[in-house]
Amino acid sequence: MSRLNHLFLLKASLCLSLCLSLFSIVVFAQEVPGDYQDVLKFLNRKGDFKANVLKVNVPRADLQMTIQGVPTPTPFGFGGWLSLTKTPEGADVMMGDLVLLQDEVNPVMSALLNNGIEVTALHNHFFWDEPHVYYMHVHGLGKAGDLARRVKPGLDLIGHVTPPTAAPMSATGAPLDTEKLAKIVGHPGEQTGAVFKITVGRDDLAMKDHGAVINARMGLNTWAAFVGTQEDAAIAGDIAMLENEVTPVLKALRKNDLDVVAIHHHMTEEQPLVIFLHYWGRGPAEKLAIGFTAALGELGKGAPAHTDHAGSH
Repeated sequence: MSRLNHLFLLKASLCLSLCLSLFSIVVFAQEVPGDYQDVLKFLNRKGDFKANVLKVNVPRADLQMTIQGVPTPTPFGFGGWLSLTKTPEGADVMMGDLVLLQDEVNPVMSALLNNGIEVTALHNHFFWDEPHVYYMHVHGLGKAGDLARRVKPGLDLIGHVTPPTAAPMSATGAPLDTEKLAKIVGHPGEQTGAVFKITVGRDDLAMKDHGAVINARMGLNTWAAFVGTQEDAAIAGDIAMLENEVTPVLKALRKNDLDVVAIHHHMTEEQPLVIFLHYWGRGPAEKLAIGFTAALGELGKGAPAHTDHAGSH
């Protein structure tokens, strides 16, 4: 074969390979369902479609992350995402994990809740991360376009939340009116030093482990701790919820300006499944008690009793 023919065949082969590659890219793009293409366009995000799942990228490339002083690029664990896939009936299930700065967590949560998106977990993935970030897991069910419209207000806040200015707690003011706080909440409390704490058990769940009753003192409880003055107090606590109580409780807390700082479980294999939520707030003690009471009022609405189960705690 002449050198000229060899060069011709080589060029033709390269051209064919390039054409096939371009064709495969076009085919891949065409295989993305039209409604999912619309989601990417509406959210103005990049993504890909594989294994019948649209994955929308929500990376935190705007953050210069370090772990114990070690620079950690976005793919190391700071690439948030949303995914959609079809149910047999043609609806879409949306799940996701959003990477958020501390100041972004509750504004984003409120935006999602107000638009019908569920928040299912909130926790950290690292120690010693700078800046400190949280991971918020979300869930939605509906049509792809509608889910995109509902989740967008939350996504639009990422990277655009102004941190609040923290004012020092006042050293003067009336002592906590613990009787009034207990009356608002509807449960008595205990004073330990400067802290007044109200604990409410979930005896309505009738949970057992190896025949032993799991009660409030075993950790199946909801509580609120107050410190400060009647005019300027702080509240922190833990709320034990059934799965169907999580969203109503979250909405009640956020409506009353209480911040959610963690959503997770404390046990494994328990039945029914109990989710625990940690929260924090600051303001007039009476207002904080009202907010806690609003969340407390979402518990136990038709909660099922349960028989014995062997779980790990």
